Parts: sequence; structure tokens; C-alpha cells
Amino acid sequence: MSRIANSPIILPSGVEININGQNLRVKGKKGSLEFVIPSVVQLMQNGSILKLAYEATHRTANMLAGTTRAIVNNMVIGVSNGFTRKLELVGVGYRAKAQGKNLTLTLGFSHLINYSVPEDITIETPSQTEIVISGVDKQKVGQVAAEIRAYRPPEPYKGKGVRYAHERVIRKEAKKK
Repeated sequence: MSRIANSPIILPSGVEININGQNLRVKGKKGSLEFVIPSVVQLMQNGSILKLAYEATHRTANMLAGTTRAIVNNMVIGVSNGFTRKLELVGVGYRAKAQGKNLTLTLGFSHLINYSVPEDITIETPSQTEIVISGVDKQKVGQVAAEIRAYRPPEPYKGKGVRYAHERVIRKEAKKK
């Protein structure tokens, strides 16, 4: 029995849910998202509360129910509040600049890195060493943050690189003479 799947999803005001068979469409003030619910899971709406039901006889129904509940809950939060991820650039000369749908990064390479921002994602640079990624889809926001971080992940000796805000980089001791 999945404990996550048994907890209800409470819809905030301004969020509309449209269930058409196994297709789910969530619409809110920030945007709209779609998701195909697995066949072993049923989604039921009772006013402003969503509940999941699943077939206990199916082998993977328990796991799919918990995952489906988490995805639907993230969709509801995303269309009402949105998700943000902050990245910090640590290093001499490391900087970022957002221009429309492009992000230009200077990360100590001999060339500039131009990252084209996907649809439904907005990137802001409040300062030269900060990047704020925001959007409706939690998975897409995290994926964009991971792709930008992958250009220069923080290294363990000096801590230079692109890191998540409040990420703790474990430092190694330098070579002794």
C-alpha cells in the first residue's frame, strides 16, 4: 500500500483540472500542463480534492500510484506558483548574461558558451554571478539547471564552478610538500 498515493491533492483556487479518460490537463495562472495517467491508476475529483485509486492486483500499480500522485501534485503547484532554481557562479572571471532566449556563459574556457533556453522556461541574471531559472514544469526546470551546471561543475580543490544556491561543496586538502 502506497502512503504517498493515499494522501489527497488539494487544488488551490484558480487551478482547473480536466480529466479525459487517462489524459489529464491542469491549467492555472502560470500556464498549463498535460500528463497521461498510467492505465492501472484512476484519478477522481471531488470538488477541490483529487484522490488516486489503483488496482492492487497489478504488480507495479503501487509504485505507479505514488509516482503519479507526486507528478500530479507537482503539476498543480507548478501552474499555481511555479518552480525556481538558483545557480551561482564561483570563480574569477565567471559570469552569465541572459539575452532573450539565450544565456551566454563565460566559464574560463577559451570560448563563450551559448545556451539556448527551451520553451516555457525563463532565465534571469540578477547579477553576473547568479542565474535564476523558473518555469511551470518541475522536471524541465531541474533539467535546465543540471545542463547549465554540467558545463563547469564545482571542483573539489578550490570550489570553482557552477553550483546550485546553498550547495555544499566538499573541499579536498591540497597536495602537501
